[in-house]
Amino acid sequence: MTTPANPRKRPEDWLASAEQAERKRGRLKIFLGYAPGVGKTFTMLSEGIRRRSRGEDVVIGIVETHGRAGTAAVAEKIEQVPRVALDYKGTLFQEMDVDAILARKPQVALIDELAHTNVDGSRHAKRYEDVFALVDAEIDVLTTVNIQHIESITPRVQSLTGITVRETVPDWVLDRADEIVISDVTPEALVTRMRRGDIYPLDRAERALANFFRKGNLIALREMALQRVTRAVDRTLDEYVNRKHLGAHWAVAEKVAVCISANPAARDLIARGARLAQATDAEFYVLHLDADRDREPEGARSLQESYEFATNLGARIVPLSGSNVALASAKFATEQRVTQVIFGRSALTGFKKYLYFRAIQQFTAAAPHVDLHIITQEAD
Repeated sequence: MTTPANPRKRPEDWLASAEQAERKRGRLKIFLGYAPGVGKTFTMLSEGIRRRSRGEDVVIGIVETHGRAGTAAVAEKIEQVPRVALDYKGTLFQEMDVDAILARKPQVALIDELAHTNVDGSRHAKRYEDVFALVDAEIDVLTTVNIQHIESITPRVQSLTGITVRETVPDWVLDRADEIVISDVTPEALVTRMRRGDIYPLDRAERALANFFRKGNLIALREMALQRVTRAVDRTLDEYVNRKHLGAHWAVAEKVAVCISANPAARDLIARGARLAQATDAEFYVLHLDADRDREPEGARSLQESYEFATNLGARIVPLSGSNVALASAKFATEQRVTQVIFGRSALTGFKKYLYFRAIQQFTAAAPHVDLHIITQEAD
């Protein structure tokens, strides 16, 4: 039996509980795929069997086999907590029984399809809320989700495939995961599985191959999934680096920053940076330290135009603080583990040339692990 539905928690409620470091909680591991049939559920079940062989108490909270014989055969090797039947408008629905799992209190629970929406009358509205209830009860959870169900990515997927995605998971849910593992096969191998009838019955396979499973769609979806896992790896590394007080050379993903002034030629630097960021699939920043000329009408107008240009190219605008551009830029690059920085260089002479090269030396001394690009500009 389930308890009456609880009031829906807000994202900040879940995140607040995650920040209580001294509180014990289970670990959340997500198996992320880019399409049905890549092997998420099978891989999750295989890990459950391995952990059980090491002496851990493992149960299946819910697994959807979708008629796949191989998946069903593996699932039969693990204890399954019976589902609960809920009546909704005269129809019985079989849902995961969260209360039964909590009462059973295993060490590990396997829960398929994280984006699932529970039927009215369930303890929680969404399955990811069920998952966090188990994690908060010190139960490790292994779960699965496809990239098209991630809230921020859903619009792109719908635009790409023309298929409506009805169930989503907020991005912060993945940010709370202790580990994200991609279940990956090549698009060619996935199409072969489809043609064999390993994913859907053969009468559905051809329709799927002509729609969602078109090769171009699969390539794009796979790229989105790989990018999401890279982001998760880099976030985990951020936490590790900060905790261990390690250096800025500990970087996984490329990050490009462009330092600009109110000079109209700054837009050329921004364009260079955008091309470099796109080519390396990098995060893109535009840095600026306030100067006297920025408050003059012409300088202020030029700077605002540069900001708008940078924003349109996907950059994050970062106002720097301090009195020294080189040191402020180096500080940001070190803290954010930026990998490549672009500076402009005017055709300077005399003392201005000395000051410029002194600033470059200051930057490279303060941020030695950053690749520095110096681009010649027209003089101010």
